[in-house]
Amino acid sequence: MAKVKWNDAIENVSGALKKINKKSQHAADQKMILAMHRTAETTNPVCTHLFVRGIESVTRKTPYKPEEIAAQTKFGAVAQAVQTRLHDMNRQAADQAAFKAQKKNGYKTMKSYIWALEAAAYDEHNAG
Repeated sequence: MAKVKWNDAIENVSGALKKINKKSQHAADQKMILAMHRTAETTNPVCTHLFVRGIESVTRKTPYKPEEIAAQTKFGAVAQAVQTRLHDMNRQAADQAAFKAQKKNGYKTMKSYIWALEAAAYDEHNAG
């Protein structure tokens, strides 16, 4: 059995150390290596886990549901609208003033404020 010894300076590790290139013709032969390491406050010394997965475990097996497609479509449209609005010099001064007026009791960042406005506009436009 192999062991992983993390440097004492590393408090945590989480994520893929090696990913599968899904576009490759050899994707079925590749493996994904996922690592998880936490400094735990328990008596259990095993706080490190390594997982090896093949393409079959990272490829979706079920088709997307209509709700998921709608959520992806909304996210893409709102994200594009937010970027456009943040770079629109004609609306920037008014947006900054409105953001400052609500900042104490509302959204903490300009981007989250604009995101909420654009998401509400998207919902209003696509309702029904």
